[in-house]
Amino acid sequence: MKPLSQIASELAGYDPQALSADRVNAFLAELVEPVAEVEELGVFQALGRVLAADIISPISVPPHDNSAMDGYAFDGTQLSSGTPLTLKVVGTALAGKAWQGRVGCGECLRIMTGAVMPPSLDTVAPQELVTPGQDNGVITIPAGLLKAGDNRRCLGEDLMQGQPALSKGELLTPAALGLVASLGLKTVPVLRQLKVAYFSTGNEILSLGEAPREGAVYDSNRYTVFGLLTRLGCQVVDLGVVPDEPAALQAAFEQAAVQADAIITSGGVSVGEADYTKAMMKQLGDVAFWRIAMRPGRPMAVGRILKEKLASSPDETSTDSYKKYSSPTAGSAILFGLPGNPVAVMVTFLAFVRPALRRMMGCRACAQPLLKAQSQEAIRKKPGRTEYQRGIVSTTSDGTLQVRTTGNQGSGVLSSMVQANGLIVLHHGQGNVAVGDAVDVMMFDGVI
Repeated sequence: MKPLSQIASELAGYDPQALSADRVNAFLAELVEPVAEVEELGVFQALGRVLAADIISPISVPPHDNSAMDGYAFDGTQLSSGTPLTLKVVGTALAGKAWQGRVGCGECLRIMTGAVMPPSLDTVAPQELVTPGQDNGVITIPAGLLKAGDNRRCLGEDLMQGQPALSKGELLTPAALGLVASLGLKTVPVLRQLKVAYFSTGNEILSLGEAPREGAVYDSNRYTVFGLLTRLGCQVVDLGVVPDEPAALQAAFEQAAVQADAIITSGGVSVGEADYTKAMMKQLGDVAFWRIAMRPGRPMAVGRILKEKLASSPDETSTDSYKKYSSPTAGSAILFGLPGNPVAVMVTFLAFVRPALRRMMGCRACAQPLLKAQSQEAIRKKPGRTEYQRGIVSTTSDGTLQVRTTGNQGSGVLSSMVQANGLIVLHHGQGNVAVGDAVDVMMFDGVI
């Protein structure tokens, strides 16, 4: 396990007081490791989990040539570009049972979607294209509408037996579950669920149900973080609101480190804050405190809570407990100390924590893809920091994506995150944006 100082030294240009967003993600990619434990789950239970091993197709899909639609199967070499083709119907092939018989020249077979194509036939004329004869025993196919091989699904055109069907690190989406089922597999090997503990800090934070008091605010961060972690597929451990008291903070960090692979806190990491959170992080772990060149966000703490530094407690910090929860980095839990403002919490989570957690989950694709959209307004931006502005993305009549901001971009304006459907990502070296300029957008759909 590399110390944070070694990771930092290996990243040229590392400056904890002026880190670019790209540098943060590079640091986190070196810091975190994927979980190793594997379990076998039924297909219904595997949605959202990550494959622990390649799946090799045990069969070909489809397992035989078959018809792509209801119609008439025949030998496509009989087609002529300028002459209609008249064929005699000699039988009917239904899905689920191979038709037994012979189809000769000048003949065809009425066939249903999914039915096995006899070896001598390679083309299907859709029933809506043909003209039936008076006794339904003969059909005519108009000239020029078909070519040989049309409307036939070939053996193995989806997956061939013995070839990789899904790769290790694949996130099992609904489509992936269908693919697994199409192979006849009842179970899949997946990496165990990532455990993430989280809590809010501060004497000014009220839990739901508490009476309002002067200078205090209700905690929203726990609920947004809970939603983000749940959408990501993590097993969440909610430790509530922890006051700025050394004993309470130590107990919360110890409980989180024993129970989880990663810990997320909100509040208490800003420069000059008069609280005990930063001191406790330093006491219990190998932690770096950053000022990131970004907006909103900026302050962030990242590191490890080291279990060897936890107070001895037979109930919560025993060796058996460590083995039970089995964090991915031996003897430690990864720590993400986020700022306290609600929007800053969500933005830093999406920009940095989410890709890091996906890496810990074992996903091959960790970063959220960005889309291009035309800005509907001028946006002021100074080079030298990355800005994440809340945006509303829509589609023009010609199909072009366009985006406008939600207006007030204050880091405490949580309602703007509800109005937005994505973040406008203005990169570190980027300057002012003019109307019509293309900008990158990180969409919320499927994330928030």
